[in-house]
Amino acid sequence: MHSNPSHNRKRRLQRSASRPLVHNTAGQGDPPIPCLFSSSPCPMSSSSPQGPATDALPGAASPEAEPRSLRLEDWLTVIVMAALALITFANVLVRYFTNSSFAWTEEISVFLMIALALIAGSAAVARDQHIRIEYFAEGGSAVRSKRLSMLGAATVALLFGVIAVLSVRVVWDDYSFGETSPGIGVPQWWYSIWLPVFSALITARAIGLFIRRSRSTVNDAAPAPQDAQP
Repeated sequence: MHSNPSHNRKRRLQRSASRPLVHNTAGQGDPPIPCLFSSSPCPMSSSSPQGPATDALPGAASPEAEPRSLRLEDWLTVIVMAALALITFANVLVRYFTNSSFAWTEEISVFLMIALALIAGSAAVARDQHIRIEYFAEGGSAVRSKRLSMLGAATVALLFGVIAVLSVRVVWDDYSFGETSPGIGVPQWWYSIWLPVFSALITARAIGLFIRRSRSTVNDAAPAPQDAQP
C-alpha cells in the first residue's frame, strides 16, 4: 500500500509545529534556532555580557592627565623641525649644483636648534618625562614617589622662573645697545627675546605639573589585580 506524499508532508509539518522552541545557548544575544528559518521577527535578548570589559576604567578621569594645550608645543616642534629640514636640504642642493653655499643660514639653524630644545623641554615637563634617577623616583612607596615628583616640579619652576626674569635684562641690553648678530647682522634681540618667553612657558608647565601631582590621590592599600577565575 503506497502512502500519499502530500499527507506525509502535512504530518511532518504538524509534528514540527508541536515541538517546543529550542534556544541557542552559544551566545546570550543570539536568536533561537527556529527563528533563523522564520519570516516573522524574533525577539532578541537585551542582556549585556558581564565581565571586566564593561567595568569603568579607574584612571579615565585622573587629574594627572596631560593638558590639552600641549598641542602648542607639538605644533611648534613640527614647524621648527620642518624649517631645519628645509634649510639643510637647500644647503645641500646649492652646494651640489652651484659653487656658492648658504653658510649664513648656520646662524638660523643654531637658533632653531636652541628653540627646539626649549620647546621640547616644556613638553617634557608637562608630560613629566624628564630624565631622572629611577632608583629614587620609582623606588619606595607611592607617597614618596609623589613627593619627589612634586619636589622636582617645584625645582624646575624655580630654576626657569629665575632664568626668565634674568634673561629679560639681557634682551633689554641687546635692544638698547643695538647689538647685531655676527653672521647675518640682524638685531641680536631677535634671537634673545625667545629665551624669557620659552623659560616662562617651562615655568608655567612645571607649576601645572606640581598642581596636578598635589591633587592626585595615592592608594597604597589597593591590592594588585589578579587574573579572573573561570
